[in-house]
Amino acid sequence: MRHLIDPTDLTREEIEQIVALGEDIIAHREKYREACKGKKLATLFYEPSTRTRLSFTAAMMELGGDVLGFSNANSSSVTKGESVADTVRVISSFADIIAMRHFKEGAPLVASQYATIPVINAGDGSHAHPTQTLTDLLTIKREKGRLDHLTIGFCGDLKFGRTVHSLIKALSRYEGVNVILISPEELRLPDYMLQEMQAYSNLTFREVRTMEEVMPELDILYMTRVQKERFLDEEEFDRVKDSFVLDTEKMKVAKNDMIVLHPLPRVNEITREVDKDPRAAYFRQVENGKFVRMALILTLLKYAEKAPAEGAAPRYSEPFEINRHVCHHHSCISQTEDVDQLFRRSEDGTLRCAYCETRLK
Repeated sequence: MRHLIDPTDLTREEIEQIVALGEDIIAHREKYREACKGKKLATLFYEPSTRTRLSFTAAMMELGGDVLGFSNANSSSVTKGESVADTVRVISSFADIIAMRHFKEGAPLVASQYATIPVINAGDGSHAHPTQTLTDLLTIKREKGRLDHLTIGFCGDLKFGRTVHSLIKALSRYEGVNVILISPEELRLPDYMLQEMQAYSNLTFREVRTMEEVMPELDILYMTRVQKERFLDEEEFDRVKDSFVLDTEKMKVAKNDMIVLHPLPRVNEITREVDKDPRAAYFRQVENGKFVRMALILTLLKYAEKAPAEGAAPRYSEPFEINRHVCHHHSCISQTEDVDQLFRRSEDGTLRCAYCETRLK
């Protein structure tokens, strides 16, 4: 049984196969119209979503399958105290594959340990969003023709932006990728990711404080929202906010073939005038999300047919250290549900919670 919980669950070759399948679906949509006839996708969305939930729904429907599930935790048995583990055990009897979004980090990992059908992480807290990463990679491939030898600037909230974290992990496997991190001090990429990028990845990177100083270098600008609510000092927010708004004036110094990506929704970080620029790829990016999720659903269902789930739950995908340590991160699923405390040891010897990646102190 294969699941997609983190971008690193797929090898570089597997990612490229999914991206290639997405491109084939775009070119030959009729060929896939009944590829999932008789199959059901369960969308378990414990927090609000527009693009991701509807993208999964549209993907399964275009494959000829059916969709069931819920779009709000208040309409499920979670209001009665049902655990993630029990929910997916039940849903495994009704569906063939699950797409889950949850406000707690690590919830999809828990689901994968108890489900007897494939589980796709559709976003867990500020941790990971691997299907957005696949969307981004398909978009980059279609727009730029390659996934290597690129300079990409990530701008805005890099601390809590799960889409940023996931895409950086995926790009770390490619040669010649130069990452420029553009954010206020308060929203810098987490230290553990900076350390891992420096020690173990192929990426080169640097941090800057304004997009103007790097715009001419970029092949890709990946925008995210600078969130006012993350600032304790409103004056500090007012001081930095305009540095992270993309407008037509800033676009003047960018390369003619640079593309602008955004996971959406946007608020005011990209002005409406930029939408008219052919380099604005974020709405094309949304449509690519449907096609790459079609490819992912097909891929995971084929894996499930070849290797169904075996053994008693919970089933662990790697040799964790189990119940020897305790995670105290407030957003971790282990803080609110009765699950095993799982830790994995990094290459540098440090222990990190398997659910939320918090480092053990």
